[in-house]
Amino acid sequence: MEILLKYFTDLTDLQLERFHKLGILYHDWNEKINVISRKDIQHLYERHILHSLAIGKFINFTSGTSILDVGTGGGLPGIPLAILFPHVNFHLIDSIGKKIKIVNNICEELDLLNISAEHRRVQDIDKKFDFIVSRAVTNLPDFVKMSGKILKKNKAGDKKNGILYLKGGDFVGELKKVKLNYKVYELSDIFEESFFETKKLVHIYIK
Repeated sequence: MEILLKYFTDLTDLQLERFHKLGILYHDWNEKINVISRKDIQHLYERHILHSLAIGKFINFTSGTSILDVGTGGGLPGIPLAILFPHVNFHLIDSIGKKIKIVNNICEELDLLNISAEHRRVQDIDKKFDFIVSRAVTNLPDFVKMSGKILKKNKAGDKKNGILYLKGGDFVGELKKVKLNYKVYELSDIFEESFFETKKLVHIYIK
């Protein structure tokens, strides 16, 4: 929890309580199902929760914004972001049904009313959203092709509507194949921990 307080100093008591309980729930679930890799669970707050919250350091979502989390797994980045932005609506999807069951259980335990979750692939979604978030579920060109068509074109925050993709390593070659506008943010500009040295947030948008 200390690492969240280091970078998010204005969290409410309710948010702090939810983030604390979120850690307990993930540890409990990981004993039953491999939600987070066994070697990473000890770094849960840094490598998963704080990593998810990085999006909130680069964009301030306005109240009522609709966000789709694609390939959410056990609820990342959607659940941490829903705690951070309680007046924003999140819909979490994954192609693996048991992971959505975990998401629904966690949301119920945390009383998160701004999240809905569904066992579904992004290719089968027909509703449009202001933003799509994800943590590197596939290569960028394929992800844009699968999900770009369900983006609303209006502006619903201090950044243009679009895809917010958390990714690590060198993916310059992938970006060259993306036909839309984009901007890359270095997470190391805001987080000093070594884990974030190669981590980036890619904002892909329509002008």
